[in-house]
Amino acid sequence: MKLLFKQRFFSWFDSYDIYNEAGEIVYTVKGQLAWGHCLKIFDAAGEEIGTVKERVLTFLPKFEIYLGQEYVGCISKEFSFLKPKYQIDCNGWRMEGNFMEWDYSILSEAGHKIADVSKQLWNLTDTYSIDVYRSEDQLCCLMLVLAIDAEKCSRNG
Repeated sequence: MKLLFKQRFFSWFDSYDIYNEAGEIVYTVKGQLAWGHCLKIFDAAGEEIGTVKERVLTFLPKFEIYLGQEYVGCISKEFSFLKPKYQIDCNGWRMEGNFMEWDYSILSEAGHKIADVSKQLWNLTDTYSIDVYRSEDQLCCLMLVLAIDAEKCSRNG
């Protein structure tokens, strides 16, 4: 199942539309005014279903992930030279790949692919393709990609 993650062209805060393979919006992400990034995820019916929230006052960036109001994990940037590196505390998953070029995979503890993520070049706004292998993993994969994108925006912004 493929998701296409597109940042909205004109928005004051981080806002994204997430499309399925048929070109239908399945999720909408709206940034909120907060100290640090706070991204609310809504389903196609407009119901809030998740949040990615940056923890502030940490040495390295850290983002907490919530399904509804329930905390399900976090992703933290690790200290590294040249190449970004992240620690995931969510579902036992880990990430491998080239974060500088935005091509990476989300893997289970056993090494099975959960999703492949790649940045599409030559677009006016940030656009990513997320290939998720099981539909029940869609939302958590999306939230991990949102957290990494937010961390990169903070670093480059």
